[in-house]
Amino acid sequence: MAGAKPIEGFDERFLDAKAVRMRYFVGGDGPPLVLVHGLAGAASNWSELAPVLAERRRVLLPELPGHGGSAPLPAAASLDPYAERVRLVAEAEGMLPAPIVGHSLGGLVALRLALRSPASVSALVLAAAAGIASATRRAEFWLSVSGCLRPARRISPHHERIARSPTLARAVFGYWEVSDPASLSPRSVAGFLAGQRLHTDVRSAGRVLVRDDPRLDLERVSCPSLVLWGARDRQVPVADAFEYARRLSATLRVIPDCGHLLIAERAAACADAIESFLGGV
Repeated sequence: MAGAKPIEGFDERFLDAKAVRMRYFVGGDGPPLVLVHGLAGAASNWSELAPVLAERRRVLLPELPGHGGSAPLPAAASLDPYAERVRLVAEAEGMLPAPIVGHSLGGLVALRLALRSPASVSALVLAAAAGIASATRRAEFWLSVSGCLRPARRISPHHERIARSPTLARAVFGYWEVSDPASLSPRSVAGFLAGQRLHTDVRSAGRVLVRDDPRLDLERVSCPSLVLWGARDRQVPVADAFEYARRLSATLRVIPDCGHLLIAERAAACADAIESFLGGV
């Protein structure tokens, strides 16, 4: 259901942001923190991590255009319009400047926001961020195939059954998504699958993603940065983490025995890394 709360304790809200109706969720009290999900993701991707962070902070979970309950953003030439909608939502909630945590595509959106509006971003956390390995012909091919087949949307209606079955969860998330499927809670499994039914346009984001290589721009990022990665990430290799950290002069934290969905697979370790980093900036 579009109106269902993906995370207990978070309120669903909407904002018309430059002709795009954005759905987002807010929870917790304290200093602001914005979490941006990845390609074909939704606010519910943060179902394990957001409640932990909301114990100390006011946490904002925007759904990118075309994802979850947010309206599509057709014909975008770059990721800047996606970053701008995130900024408008955070501004409307009075949550700027804020640290931005971005997972996968969300990391690249967060980067674009830091470059586009440096006064809005007080710190940056790149969690298995896209932008380096994703800017290749191989990545373009597989994103195109995935966009056409949309396998996750086909299994999304069965998310409750999959969440209750370790065997099915292993079949869906094993190897490519996570290193240890048994570490995923039923809540996180449902969180990664349920939002797929609501997507209206993830292919547009995928198309601009593969055209976006931020490496030449990274020296212009002025805020403190943390690069957070799973040691066994098979989607965006850990070599990308080292390159991001080097170019940003950023702190690097690699989580052992962890794949691409580190925000759920090792949520406690991610929360510790984020809080430790933000406590020092």
